[in-house]
Amino acid sequence: MPRIISPAEFQSAGTVSLARWLLGKVLVRTRRGKRTALRITETEAYVGEHDRACHAAKGRTARTDVMYRPGGVWYVYLCYGVHEMLNLVTGPEDRPAAILIRSVEGISGPGRVTKALGIDRKLNGAAAHPDTGLHLEDDGLVVPPRSIKKGPRVGVDYAGPVWARKPWRFKLRPG
Repeated sequence: MPRIISPAEFQSAGTVSLARWLLGKVLVRTRRGKRTALRITETEAYVGEHDRACHAAKGRTARTDVMYRPGGVWYVYLCYGVHEMLNLVTGPEDRPAAILIRSVEGISGPGRVTKALGIDRKLNGAAAHPDTGLHLEDDGLVVPPRSIKKGPRVGVDYAGPVWARKPWRFKLRPG
């Protein structure tokens, strides 16, 4: 029986470690009585105001306010006016950090993930809990370190080479 991952589990541990840990966990979307459960295959970590690639680098705004909440809530925003992006807020209150869900099994790309699962900004600020229709589960799968590929984050060249090259993107290797 899969274990529902509590939002509280994302309120203290390091965001980069959690981004790695989320690989192999299950993203569960429930809407109109239908449950869709897909394994997370790629994530990216963003670690606060000092991280120039993080939305919080410009401080607290109406858009980023959700990132300053205690971890375990969803941060959903519109990218390029086209794609909704799903992030999980991590860390304690007033320490903005989040993990972008880049891919799940069978769906590659963060915009495609949200589109396929019907995720939009209505979930922004909602808890990662079954009551909200979007939560995480751990079914006991252990992902060995050799099965994880690390690399630089995608689409953040604007942050400068130091931050753009941080190896904070994690992906399950095929097979």
